Amino acid sequence: MLDIKFIRENPDLIKTTLINKNIDIDLDLMLKLDTEIAEINKKLQDLREEKNKITSQIPTLKDNEKQTAIETSKTIGEKISIYEEELATKKPQYDDMLWRIPNIYRDGVPVGKDDSCNVVIRKVGTPRKFDFTPRDHYDILEMNNWADFKRVSKVCGSRSYTLKGAASRLEIALHLYVMDKLTSKGFTMITVPSFVNEDALFGTGHFPYGRDDVYYLEKDNMYLSGTAEIVLTSLHKDEILEESQLPILYAGYSPCFRREAGSAGKDVRGLIRLHQFMKVEQYVICKADLIENDKWYKILLESAEEILQDLELPYQVIDCCTGDMGAGKYQMNDLEAWTPSQNKYRETHSCSSLLDWQARRANIRYRENGTNKVKYCYTLNNTGIATPRILAPFLENHQTSDGKVRIPEKLRPYMNGKEFL
Repeated sequence: MLDIKFIRENPDLIKTTLINKNIDIDLDLMLKLDTEIAEINKKLQDLREEKNKITSQIPTLKDNEKQTAIETSKTIGEKISIYEEELATKKPQYDDMLWRIPNIYRDGVPVGKDDSCNVVIRKVGTPRKFDFTPRDHYDILEMNNWADFKRVSKVCGSRSYTLKGAASRLEIALHLYVMDKLTSKGFTMITVPSFVNEDALFGTGHFPYGRDDVYYLEKDNMYLSGTAEIVLTSLHKDEILEESQLPILYAGYSPCFRREAGSAGKDVRGLIRLHQFMKVEQYVICKADLIENDKWYKILLESAEEILQDLELPYQVIDCCTGDMGAGKYQMNDLEAWTPSQNKYRETHSCSSLLDWQARRANIRYRENGTNKVKYCYTLNNTGIATPRILAPFLENHQTSDGKVRIPEKLRPYMNGKEFL
């Protein structure tokens, strides 16, 4: 959410942002409603003050004056009711538009309609050249009896998975390795539930956008979260922190759920696009300062790159364009690991800065040192690791001709020292 004062003062910038982020909002109508609501509220304030003043005088008036005052108060009350009805009509429409106003984006972000306009910043590592016909991760799992896709689909439906034996151990090992990596950088490990209320989803900006991709539990009026970021943001909802408490660094571990609405027919084989997965999320709350924001953004991105390098996976860094970065993002970079079976890079990490757009929605503030001025915090996030998605490039890049999988040196301590899976 943007400050309405900022929107009023920068309508052309907001209109450009709406166009470049592919968001359809009539900003002129919203600003018109903003003016009308302000006028209504002013009239209501004046009328209520007048009514209260008359009401307080009634007991002291003579009978004839008292009756006149009562009639006047009644007339004012009727006017108040009319304005309240008008406000009740305009305010929901205005609020809905304000919730949907996107964040501005950083200078230099590529402008484009969709992911076809994303820009590759750099490539790290060289895709492996095999001296045998490589298998895809699905076949590697099946031939080693490391997964059971057919049986689990009978219980849980399509886009579900179960890992067995060494692959199950590998999934847990990856998370433990990433947890150690992040805690060594000062992040606090935190496990969070996957049940969230609607306020939490509005607080992060997943609502009102993205409803189609979220599982709703109607009887409980709760939702299943698609990322620990949702809970981590809401942990500090409506709080005023001290600047000395910042930055808050979380490495949030949780099950994640996504309906994958609109992805019918895409990545139906294997572990790429599933309804449930496990994730460690890097999450930062820091003070409202662009230098501080850039510092933590760099750390989040570097941490993800270190993880891919330690896992010995070739990858590329993507500068996401305006049409692909989402409403709340000020800046967004994706990391994509080389996936041999598809002969292309696939996303494994997504790094985002949201400035105070998210903190305003969740009302997360801090008291500035020295001035005692209360400001909205900045928030940032990036994937630490998400499984089983990462297993697709991992298994395929490290496979051997006989169906084994080599374990990178940095991961071996978490796999009981084994060199091969």
